[in-house]
Amino acid sequence: MFLRQLETVFAAVAAAPSQLHLTLAKTWSTDGTESPILAEDGGDGHDKPRLRYGELVILGYNGYLPQGDRGRRRSKFVLHKRTEASGVKRSKHYIVQSPQTSKAILDANQHSISYTLSRNQAVIVEYKEDAETDMFQVGRSSESPIDFVVMDTLPGDKKDAKVMQSTISRFACRILVNRCEPAKARIFAAGFDSSRNIFLGEKATKWQDNVEIDGLTTNGVLIMHPKGSFCGGSAKCGLWRECSVGGDVFSLRESRSAQQKGQPIYDECNILQDGTLIDLCGATLLWRSAEGLQHSPTKHDLEKLIDAINAGRPQCPVGLNTLVIPRKVNIGDQVNQPYVYLNCGHVQGHHDWGQDVNTGARRCPMCLELGPVVTLCMGLEPAFYVDVGAPTFAFNPCGHMATEKTVKYWANVEIPHGTNGFQAVCPFCATPLDGATGYIKLIFQDNLD
Repeated sequence: MFLRQLETVFAAVAAAPSQLHLTLAKTWSTDGTESPILAEDGGDGHDKPRLRYGELVILGYNGYLPQGDRGRRRSKFVLHKRTEASGVKRSKHYIVQSPQTSKAILDANQHSISYTLSRNQAVIVEYKEDAETDMFQVGRSSESPIDFVVMDTLPGDKKDAKVMQSTISRFACRILVNRCEPAKARIFAAGFDSSRNIFLGEKATKWQDNVEIDGLTTNGVLIMHPKGSFCGGSAKCGLWRECSVGGDVFSLRESRSAQQKGQPIYDECNILQDGTLIDLCGATLLWRSAEGLQHSPTKHDLEKLIDAINAGRPQCPVGLNTLVIPRKVNIGDQVNQPYVYLNCGHVQGHHDWGQDVNTGARRCPMCLELGPVVTLCMGLEPAFYVDVGAPTFAFNPCGHMATEKTVKYWANVEIPHGTNGFQAVCPFCATPLDGATGYIKLIFQDNLD
């Protein structure tokens, strides 16, 4: 089928090369393998590629969702400049006695936020169209106002994982990007529903400073700006903050859903930086700016790194067979699949030598170190890399390979966990890290010829 498509396209190019431009795109099929798709556009110069603002990538997925990326439910979401501006900005506010019957709430074309003060009183903030911004919304709901549908992320293998009760808001947050200054992408807690409304109930945390009113969502939207440049590997983990419905920044509450808001942080803002993390209480997103992605590896770059390692023909010292690092995420049970000893870093094939039948641990035949063994696999989501280089380190205990700077960066990033806890996780599978460092340096038996 695909070969017939190629023949048709190449015939069209040969007939009229100036009338047809081809774009070869790659998508993931449901089994995680690549499925090439040909998309054609007219070559008259009118259909220019849309400006890319950046990407939102969910931590815990190695390039695609287990069931496959489909529509708005995917492992990453690319924010493009819209054909027409879709942003809104604050217009006016007033007090009403019956918010459910107020004109702004009933008008399906009017964006508004309702702050309920009591059973018979609320502050309505109306928003008007903003020709200078594009708005993108993130949440658990599959309704049309949500651009990026995000579900709770579970650690490890997610093929059969089910979440009994989600903690992510149906309309979790919204991002407004300046159409003329794409570097200014601002995040706000809460998103507008299908009726273009946001409701903060009577029990929601809210306050009024002078004439402006603001509030927090139940479980909050947390952000963490890295200290330093994300690209290059010199960045350090910043402090986690909470973003309000109005876009102001505060220190964290005592617990995730506490009634008392944190202290205002005046020297930080809600503008996303390359490498900013966004936690929605159940899933954590990474923001990569368009400029930052230009300095990051591509999937093709990562595949070439895998090929370079395989070209060295790494050997298993026990089975004496050549090991092959797979280029696909679904590795399965391959004969030449490499494994790593997590206490020493030696990479070997599958064998039963030195296995402790009681604990399942294995003694490394190279250094006699006793410890766990795990399948070694490549981290294939380029957005998580902080530099370009050889994948010489792996996360402990999952075995995902990446560059030294990438592994060390994520091993020192604390991700919100539970009501007020934090833990470092592997960005490719969300598994909490083990050991003193959370990673291991890989030792291959390669280039022996």
